[in-house]
Amino acid sequence: MHRSAHSLLVALLFCAGTLAAQPALQEYPLPDGSGPHDVAPAADGGVWYTAQRAGALGWLDPASGATRHIPLGSGSRPHGVIVGPDGAPWVTDSGLNAIVRVDPASGVVRRYDPPPGTPHMNLNTATFDGDGMLWFTGQAGYYGRVDPGSGRVDVYEAPRGRGPYGICTTPDGAVYYASLAGSHIARIDTASGRAAVIEPPTPGQGARRVWSDSRGRIWVSEWNAGQLGRYDPAGGTWREWPLPGTAPRAYAVYVDGQDMVWLSDFGANAIVRFEPATERYSVIPLPRRGAAVRQILGRPGEIWLPESGVDRLAVIRTAGEKAK
Repeated sequence: MHRSAHSLLVALLFCAGTLAAQPALQEYPLPDGSGPHDVAPAADGGVWYTAQRAGALGWLDPASGATRHIPLGSGSRPHGVIVGPDGAPWVTDSGLNAIVRVDPASGVVRRYDPPPGTPHMNLNTATFDGDGMLWFTGQAGYYGRVDPGSGRVDVYEAPRGRGPYGICTTPDGAVYYASLAGSHIARIDTASGRAAVIEPPTPGQGARRVWSDSRGRIWVSEWNAGQLGRYDPAGGTWREWPLPGTAPRAYAVYVDGQDMVWLSDFGANAIVRFEPATERYSVIPLPRRGAAVRQILGRPGEIWLPESGVDRLAVIRTAGEKAK
């Protein structure tokens, strides 16, 4: 499916702090009914996105605004997408209860199914560890791994049941996930597969997504509490910062190449940038009501946002980090 580019450049209002240079936010319309949930910048300069309501993996050409959809199979309801070490998009598909790899050149879809008898896991997100193994989460109370070489899928029950949602890898290859229902984060021992629970200071905070900075510190979007959390494995210490505004709801979190932290705030319909050095927030209002940005991912000079509520992708182009 193709649509011509229709970009909306929006002057950004920073309500709590300023940036050295104001970046611009640009929107790209997607085919109606796409329901983009997650995005992942592609190796070819395009952008992959999960068209959740269409049961497809989408690709956007930022230069022209053209899109195409690759159907993932009957019953597909894709949630997360990341680009693996092989340059291909890997999808966590809740509807198929499987991990899916799409060949970026041919569009050929390969499924990695869990062992027979595995319950519906409500698959959410994935990450690759330092050894090239893919780890994934399932909100129904599971996490697991895929060996891309052998195709083997291992599934583990989460130590406290329902909740595993966001997941990330640190620079040294360690894997952490966030449990939304369980209000904690956990570190996975990638050798044994066991997960160890790590409690944030605020009870019931609703840890939703996690991301590592360059030092291996884990940043957490605390959905129920409307806070940004940070766990430092070096000392086992925590810090938390309430988001600005009267009723914040921190959904997505992403740390860019300059260790700036980006969040989506459903309460304010905005993107929030946090500067760790000054501990100050900058608020970037989104141009359309109900944008519902559920995930953030970037590449040098670009912060990509899936606006699931309005069938659009958006990008914030930053001045401090040049695209390659």
